[in-house]
Amino acid sequence: MSKKIVNIIILTIISGLLWYIDFLYPNDLIRRILLTSVYFLLLYFLFTFFLTGFVSKRIKDYKLRYSFKKIANILFFITITAVVIRIWIEDPQTLLVSYGLIAAGVAIALQDFFKNFIGGVLIIVNSLFKVGDRIEIKGKYGDVIDIGILYTTLLEIKGWVDGDQATGRVTRIPNGAVLTENINNYTEDHGFIWDEIFIPVTYESNWQDAIKKVLAIVKKETKSTLDLAKKDFKKLRRKYFVGEKVIEPIIFVKMTDNWIELHVRYITEVKQRRNMHNVLSQKILKKLSSEKNISVASATLGIVDIPPIKLKK
Repeated sequence: MSKKIVNIIILTIISGLLWYIDFLYPNDLIRRILLTSVYFLLLYFLFTFFLTGFVSKRIKDYKLRYSFKKIANILFFITITAVVIRIWIEDPQTLLVSYGLIAAGVAIALQDFFKNFIGGVLIIVNSLFKVGDRIEIKGKYGDVIDIGILYTTLLEIKGWVDGDQATGRVTRIPNGAVLTENINNYTEDHGFIWDEIFIPVTYESNWQDAIKKVLAIVKKETKSTLDLAKKDFKKLRRKYFVGEKVIEPIIFVKMTDNWIELHVRYITEVKQRRNMHNVLSQKILKKLSSEKNISVASATLGIVDIPPIKLKK
């Protein structure tokens, strides 16, 4: 026998005894206690036994089932408090103040639920993001795998993993976050981003030749991606006020105290950024390492031995 059934039996016995006592010795105090017991029994059966027990088991979504149980429990305590106040307080003014306090308590207790619910509605109505999009919200990065009534589920990327690849963790973000947090959508309206590769070459190298060779590799490897990106950006400019963007590969040069920095900027598909970075890095490294007039620079530290010290006798 479950605990809920035992509680119902005990409450029923108590209510029956109170009714018998009130029948033998009619009294206003006993009658109020009886009414309190009966209402508590009915509400306990409705909320705790029927709603959180019978009805919640029919809800398949476990997140929604959990939220349903939580709300039912809160409403049970709020309703029983309102009923007890109505039974024991007769002054209308005091009753009004008591109900006002209960309403304030409801607003505080359910504020997270309503905030998440409204956030879920905004996500769907305004299409802030959809399943399959890659987003950043509240410092979390991931691919959207589910949009629920109260929570959005992400397959996390980054974290302890270097690059835009999955960690394997599933992250749930409360939908209410869209009301107060910035949302970065990597794939809304177009699915391309810019990436950069940093190449340091020595001042003795033929850096002009290095630029030509690196640029030739990048253009060849990103040609198909570039063609698709141009079509996407045309659609983007029709929808938003977006100026002309240079999306062809380009190399920026920067002089430092140690070497010449070549910053290779190119466009890639959002979910292929690390793969493209890897392919380009390998091909560039292989090409430059075979060139005699080009040397990739690196920070080095030379350690000099301390000369021996001779002491005069």
